[in-house]
Parts: sequence; C-alpha cells; structure tokens
Amino acid sequence: MNYLYYPGCSLTASAREYDLATRAVMAAAGARLTEIDGWTCCGASAAAPISHLLSLSLSARNLALAEQTADDGQVLVPCSACYLNLKKAHNALRNDAAGRATINEALSAVNLTATGSVRVRHLLDVLAKDLGAQHLAPLMKRTLSGLTVAPYYGCQCLRPYPEFDDPERPVSMEPLIEATGAAVHAWEMGSRCCGASLVSTHPEAGLNRVCAILKAATGADLIVTVCPMCQMNLDAWQAKASRMAGENLAITVLYLPQLLGLAIGLSAQELGLDLNLAIERSFRERMKP
Repeated sequence: MNYLYYPGCSLTASAREYDLATRAVMAAAGARLTEIDGWTCCGASAAAPISHLLSLSLSARNLALAEQTADDGQVLVPCSACYLNLKKAHNALRNDAAGRATINEALSAVNLTATGSVRVRHLLDVLAKDLGAQHLAPLMKRTLSGLTVAPYYGCQCLRPYPEFDDPERPVSMEPLIEATGAAVHAWEMGSRCCGASLVSTHPEAGLNRVCAILKAATGADLIVTVCPMCQMNLDAWQAKASRMAGENLAITVLYLPQLLGLAIGLSAQELGLDLNLAIERSFRERMKP
C-alpha cells in the first residue's frame, strides 16, 4: 500500500503528535507514505473569504505536485480541514471544465498544471477501508480492554463529501476501536460541530459547543478524533468549559492513530503523547508498559 502524503500545516506545528502517530501506525501496518515534495498550505479557512479562486488554486497546487509524483496516486490527508479543501479543488478539476481552466491559468504562474487525476483520501477512510480492523487486529500486542472510547468525527471529514461513512451517524471508527479491545461509548455527538474557531471569535458560543460534547462523553475514558481543530477545542479548552459548566469535564483526548498505536505497542515517544494537552493521570498510569 503506497500513498502520497500531505501532512498540512497543523501537523508540522500544533498537531505534530498527529503526524508522528500517523507515520508510525502506517509504517507498522506496512503502508508506505511518500510526502509530497514542496507541499504548501491548502489555504485553511482564511483563503476562501478573500478569494474563491485563491482557495482552490492553493489546494490544486498541491494536487499538481502529487500528480508529478504519481498521476494515478492516492493522496492521504490526516487533517480534516486540509482534506476538505483538497477535495473541493479535486472536485473542481474533475467536474468543472471552466473551473479547471481558470485554476490552471492561475497555476501557470508557477509552471504547474493539475488535472485531478490523483485521488484524495482522508486518513480515516484509509484506516477503515484499506487497512480495516481485520488487518490491524493481528498487529496489536496489547489489549485496551476495560477502556471505553468516544469516537468523535467532527464535520469536515464527512461533509459535504460522504465518501466513506454516513455524516449523520458515522460508524467507521467503531471496528477500529473494538479491534484494540476497547468498548465504544454510545453517544449522539460524534458528528456534531465542535465550534471550530468560534472559541476564539465568539467564546461563549464556542465553549457551549465544547461543553455539550464533553458532557456527552461522561462515562467514557477518552475521546478519539481525526481532526486537529476538533482536537484543539476538546483538548485545550477543557478547563474553561468546566468552569462554564460548573463541573469537571476533564477527559483524555487522543488522535485515532495514537489509540491504535498504543494497542500495536508503539512507545509514547513514537506517538507524540507528550505533546497532547489533555491526558488524565489515570490514563497515563494505565498505559504504562
């Protein structure tokens, strides 16, 4: 299994643990990741309000670079926001002749052309569909039985492109969690919005979102997610959310490959666990070798 790898900006900075865990777990599973040479920012959420063309062209530039490496390749994207932006550009290149021409006119400034021949895949899609619980389970050297895990998908890996799961009732993480020996927390918040940047722009509205998710996770030992923005909101704002709610909402929050990596037997250093902000002491004690 070979994939072109687009880490995106967050995974080189605030979500570096996601990058470390993704590379480690994919390597353990026998998958080869080839990082796209010269990749740049996908535009995040900042480019689109300034210019729709700029937003598409920034992502299309990365797809053009991927096509130069393998024009029929698959681009693996862990960050849900990056995935969404690259999917939008890919959709325009594949399905809109006028849009493709406009994008390529912009790309001509850097001597690139994109056709949309590569396929854009979210990490969760690859873990669930290409690898799957059946392939991953034999790799697991320790059981996480006794843990209850709340799978949190967020918005962008499933909306508006429901490529690999139901955006209203997603279940693609569940077999992966169960393969570790852990139980799945039954809840209705897995696909609810975490508020994205609202915590910064409209703090009360954003924290209300975070509070609702953390409260619904009561009874679980941890939350796992596949989105750096979701991780940041659920991980970094627990103290403020607890004060707002008037109760302790602290809970361990991991990225999905970190959870899988623990079951596979990878070290805390390999998985970047020292970079997570919200890991409860009881969880650390439980995960000691």
